[in-house]
Amino acid sequence: MITRLLPIAVLLLISAAAAAQSSLPPPIEQTGAAARDNIDALGRGDAAVVRKPTSAGVIGTPYADNRWLLARITLSTKLPLAPVPLKYDVLNQRLLMRPLDRGVDSLQLDDRAVTRFELDDPVPGTTTIRKRVFRRFEEALVPNQRMDYVEVLHEGRYSLLKRYVKLLRKANNTGAYNTGQQYDQVEDKNVYYLRRPDASLVPLKLSVKTLQAAMPELAAALKESGAAQKAKTDVEWANVLDTLDPK
Repeated sequence: MITRLLPIAVLLLISAAAAAQSSLPPPIEQTGAAARDNIDALGRGDAAVVRKPTSAGVIGTPYADNRWLLARITLSTKLPLAPVPLKYDVLNQRLLMRPLDRGVDSLQLDDRAVTRFELDDPVPGTTTIRKRVFRRFEEALVPNQRMDYVEVLHEGRYSLLKRYVKLLRKANNTGAYNTGQQYDQVEDKNVYYLRRPDASLVPLKLSVKTLQAAMPELAAALKESGAAQKAKTDVEWANVLDTLDPK
């Protein structure tokens, strides 16, 4: 079913499809008399249908953030939209939203007109809301990545960008060469980039040494910064650059 909630965005109801899929009956060869015949055939050594074991579940998450966070969406048309709870499904490259009047139902947003979105991320133990900005990766070195979203961790003369990458490693517990892996695993392969004042883009790992090489005019300040010496998370690195490279 196609639901139009906004005049410029088509929203596809996905929860109903998921529920329908989960309620499908088991394959015919696994039920009733057919199942018994199948077992008898195996006992005689005849050809029979043998269903492979499935994954025991999934480790990891396809989302940039598992939480439903309130988002303000910007369109290429500049038409203002009311904030909605949003998730960025990185593995499947889609935006999911949960309209306030639909309970737990999720909708997939046709995001072709979306240029950016801003998430409200509550800081635990405080009343502070951290603004997290995602925009299209327009300067990507690989053309087919330019419609991906990157999170803007810092923006001054330099921009620190985070491109979320998720890879699915399927369970491998059957066959002669199985590894015994019982679960599907979603692995994080995120990549950080520094966009320099000349618009060049540098992929890097977050460390004092790599940032010094990428932004030499701030090399001394990075070396002297106690916060930079202790920084581990991308939020901490963003705070370091906010201090050393203000807007």
